[in-house]
Amino acid sequence: MSPHTAIQFDYGTKKLTFGEVTKPELSRPDEILVKVAYSGICGTDLHVIHGQFPCKKTAFSLGHEFSGVVQAVGKEVTYLSVGDRVVVDPNSGCGHCASCWNASYHRCENVSRTIGILTDGGWAEFCLARKGQVYKLPDSVTLKQGALCEPMSCIAHGWSRLGAVPHNSKILILGAGIIGNLWACLFHLNGHRGNVTISEPQETRRKLVEKLELGYTLTSPTDLAATNPEFDLVVDCSGFAPAMQQAFQWIKMGGKMMIFGVANPTAVMEVSPYDIMKKELTILGALTNPFTFPEAIAILEMMGPRYLDYDRLGVKSFPLSGYEEAMRNLEKATVAKAVFEINPEK
Repeated sequence: MSPHTAIQFDYGTKKLTFGEVTKPELSRPDEILVKVAYSGICGTDLHVIHGQFPCKKTAFSLGHEFSGVVQAVGKEVTYLSVGDRVVVDPNSGCGHCASCWNASYHRCENVSRTIGILTDGGWAEFCLARKGQVYKLPDSVTLKQGALCEPMSCIAHGWSRLGAVPHNSKILILGAGIIGNLWACLFHLNGHRGNVTISEPQETRRKLVEKLELGYTLTSPTDLAATNPEFDLVVDCSGFAPAMQQAFQWIKMGGKMMIFGVANPTAVMEVSPYDIMKKELTILGALTNPFTFPEAIAILEMMGPRYLDYDRLGVKSFPLSGYEEAMRNLEKATVAKAVFEINPEK
């Protein structure tokens, strides 16, 4: 067995290390070996590293947002060929529980092989996935852009959950990390212009959003609270319960709150059931990306370089060996997102 380089997470010590490990090989007829090109660091990865999210209990590679090139396929895989440029959906279900039978595999009761969480993921030169989880990219979408497909697939599910958002709606986005920025881009792509506000406590991240030239209002939570605002829709991309609790008070009659950011599982917020009744409010959650990868790929294709340029989005690339610097940049909020550049597109 030949080696390849990877970042390994030790569940016991909660530490990351970089080095050579055994390269994965096909062991099932439905498997696909992907040579990873770009692999993102997600907020969920940080929760795993801090011991706040369930994961594999032995050393493994994180990374569930990645693009790459097909290196090998099992005999049952007939829709892909070696050399195809692809993105990988890390999620799958057992196929035989009530949730899976109701086309809701993201609520599967027997999840056992989420890539990058429960099995080895894309913070490595190579990664295994199974057929049905790997999608071919159109020629117009680069592998660099493709690394944003998994988060965009989750946003596509949240967008679907929201239903129609009238274009005169006043919208508040909490958080200007990559998820908040991608939500903002999707609203802009769909014609929402002057009625969107982005609240972000870090000045560095507010300045990053300016590069997108969306024409949206950028503010800090403190400055926003001083205006006693009202919104038809609040989309939380921060996972910060106090911010959500405060924003809940600003929702207008008949308004909605989308809780999208991944919060600490122990976090709580207080809401008034009387307000929910009297104002006819809707509170929504959105979990991962059931059957939304094709939609996400189509959205990336429509967005193109206008919205997906890494510099304008606040995304910075690092080699796998530079993982410590990548983590420091995320902790200091000097970037909206960090992505490992592993086998970049030529």
